[in-house]
Amino acid sequence: MNDAFITLLNKASNVLITTHKSPDGDAIGSSVAFAHFLKSYGKQCLILLPDLPAGNLSSFLEGVPYIVYDEFQENESEFDLMMCLDYNHTHRVGENMEAIVANWSIPKIMIDHHPNPTEFCNITISRPEVCSTAQLLFEVLEECKLSHHLNKNASEAIYLGIMTDTGSFRFPSVSSKTHDVLKKLLENGVEAHVIHEKVFDESSKEKVLLRAYAISNKFHQIPNTPIAYISLTQEELLRFNFKKGDTEGLVNVPLSVTGISISVFLMENEEGKVKMSFRSKGSFYVNEFAGTYFNGGGHKYAAGGFSHDDIQHTIQKLIKESSKLIK
Repeated sequence: MNDAFITLLNKASNVLITTHKSPDGDAIGSSVAFAHFLKSYGKQCLILLPDLPAGNLSSFLEGVPYIVYDEFQENESEFDLMMCLDYNHTHRVGENMEAIVANWSIPKIMIDHHPNPTEFCNITISRPEVCSTAQLLFEVLEECKLSHHLNKNASEAIYLGIMTDTGSFRFPSVSSKTHDVLKKLLENGVEAHVIHEKVFDESSKEKVLLRAYAISNKFHQIPNTPIAYISLTQEELLRFNFKKGDTEGLVNVPLSVTGISISVFLMENEEGKVKMSFRSKGSFYVNEFAGTYFNGGGHKYAAGGFSHDDIQHTIQKLIKESSKLIK
């Protein structure tokens, strides 16, 4: 697999890097890291984003070429390789951009850590046991003896991906290999505290007040269960001048409460539908439940979902089916 990866990489001169819709820290981190790697490796590239990330992640895009799909002039002949990072289904890039990922005939390489990948790439490097795509990217380049091309900027991006996808290194997906990789990133000049401050310590007043409101007013535990949920309507979001990223990590807060092992965050979108995030710990898994009842999926302890019902009916369904979560 690694030999085939090197062969396609060496044949390419201009690489299109793609990642999933609503890109999180791992999506941005792995994409930016690979862009810096390609520059060092003597290749041209462009990061194609379905949409922009949250504001606290945008600064990591500085210094690399990127474009949002709405502004992209499609021309397949410009590129000779596509990288598919941090997703393993074409629909994850959104319905507008999916045609490019699904239908372009240039070679494609997937590097991803989500379970159950679909086969749409020439090379699929899928390792669900790895905590993040950013770490997997480092591992692949190291195995190919190419990791010396990772400069400080690339290493910072990989650190970002690992940090955000592991809840600052506290999720069960963190392994001894993760800490080996972190050691090497620090040796490359990464200043860990700077990345933490950029992501977690640069909040607007409205964001802080929204989170305080959500925790104090919208936190509910389903009676006689270890399940808690927080929900926010469009009216509540607008009241606090919501911006993308303001609710990032809010789903994890209930898990810090003694007796809570499963947390669900529900957020109403502009169309009145509901985006859902699931988190769990211990012996409780959320990915199958999210897939079965809420059109989603993901990892055992971290999954997403979507409801076409309004937020009240979605909450009612969550409560009704909650016994399935704790079997």
